[in-house]
This record gives sequence, structure tokens and C-alpha cells, in this order.
Amino acid sequence: MEITDELPTRLPEWLKKSVLNTEENRGVRKILKEQRLNTICESGRCPNKGECWASGTATFMLMGAVCTRTCQFCAVNKGKPQPLEADEPMRVAVAAKNMNLRHVVLTSVNRDELPDQGANHFADTIKTLYETIPGVAVEILTPDFQGRRECLEIVLAAKPSVFNHNVETVPRLYKKVRPGSKYDRSLAVLSMAKEIDATIPTKSGLMLGLGETKEEVLQVMADLRSIDCDFLTLGQYMRPTRDQLPVQRYVTPEEFEELADLAEGMGFKTVHSGPLVRSSYHAKEVYQDSKLASV
Repeated sequence: MEITDELPTRLPEWLKKSVLNTEENRGVRKILKEQRLNTICESGRCPNKGECWASGTATFMLMGAVCTRTCQFCAVNKGKPQPLEADEPMRVAVAAKNMNLRHVVLTSVNRDELPDQGANHFADTIKTLYETIPGVAVEILTPDFQGRRECLEIVLAAKPSVFNHNVETVPRLYKKVRPGSKYDRSLAVLSMAKEIDATIPTKSGLMLGLGETKEEVLQVMADLRSIDCDFLTLGQYMRPTRDQLPVQRYVTPEEFEELADLAEGMGFKTVHSGPLVRSSYHAKEVYQDSKLASV
């Protein structure tokens, strides 16, 4: 994982996926359209969308399809968002129930213009899901809420099953990859989440292939363990469109396996590492594995 002056031009075989146009895929699309919901699967141009939708699941993206941050790796639209829709929590719950989901993953755009950064909207959606689908697990992947503890307290009071906030990349690359965000602030968010409610597992992830070194990745992993982060995801950065940063390098499956072994040795409860791994990819299985491991 070293910086190179020669950028890759071809997608490796291990990153190529077939388009799955199944009945289940069409069913998910229909439900999302009926409930007027956004997903990171579509907005973020996730390479796993076909597989996940074909298996009857999707990751809901709350609070609209326009983000107030300008991250250079992300295909989500940037600009001035629309006002929040008060009925969105119920529409998410109806969609999740119709999809027969037992593990729901929620994420959102950044809403820096809102007084609470959207924390109450997250909490309302979590509570509505619990009321609508008894026994459901709700995993959340949140923005940094500008590092505000009171926002985290609102969200965590709703008792999500997993609290995920991604550091995304190594500190040296933050200004280029995540302008408007800060590495130390993201670590602080994960640390505060543990302080507020240690019973809720914390999770974070990195994209590889943006120019980081192996030593830098290992240091981030050590930083995450120093604040008792429970789950780790490592995946390959794939350029969504020409408007985002180019890939510097394609990391091999063998390197992902090596990093997984090293991460497990550091004490992460669950590590999901591979070229096509994303934060919510197989999230249910990751959560269940961690529960089994803790028994």
C-alpha cells in the first residue's frame, strides 16, 4: 500500500461483479420507490448494490440526497439540502417491514445546517423501527455531528444495536479526501460513543487504495483499538465517477487477508476485510458473528 506515480487503468478481476436483475432486486426497488426513500446503495454508487438488493436488503440514507460536505471520494450530491420530512422515519419502518428485514442499516448525508445535525431524526427513525418491527436490530452509520456530544447522546439514547462512524482514510490524506472533516474529531466521536453507552458496540472502517501506506493503516487500526472500537471494515476505494478522486492502487485480496489477521491480533471483535467490503456489506452477519463470539 504505497503511493505510486503510475495510476491503475484496468479494474482487477476480483472487483468485477455481475449485474443481478432478480425478482428480489425488483421488489426492493419497488418498495423504495413506493416509500420515496434514498439509499447509499444508489446515491453512493455502491458496487454491491445488485447483490444486496437481490438478497432483499438495502441501506437507507436519511435526510435527503444532498450532503453539506464535499468529500472527494463520495458520489452523493453536494449542496443545499431540502427540509427534513417528518414522516420519513415511518416510511423507513414500513419499507423495512415490507422487506422482512431483521437487521436494518441507517446512514445519512451530513446536515451541518441543522441545529442538532439531524440527531433527533436519527433517533426518531430508530425508535419507529423498534416500535414497528419488534426484535429488529438497527445499525447506524452516522456523520461526525461536528463532534458535538449532545447530538451523540440523543442518538445513543435511542439504543441502536451498533454505532458506526467511519474514519475513512489515514490522517495524512484527510485534507484531500475529506475536506470539512477531521481525523481527530472522528476518533473523538467513536470515543464519546463508548463513554456515553459502553453497551453499544462501535464500528469504523477505512477505504484503501487512496495513497496510504501499510504503516499508516496499522496506526489507524491501533488508534481505533485505543478507544475500544469493536468492529472494523476494510475495503477497496473504487472511483464512483470521474468527478471523484482517482484510485492510486488496487489492493490485492491477499493483502486484505493479511490486514484482517493483524487487526484480529489487535483485539477487534469482528473484522470484515476484502476488496468489495463496505460499511454495511453483510452487516447482519458481522453483527451476529460478534454476538456469537461474545457468548
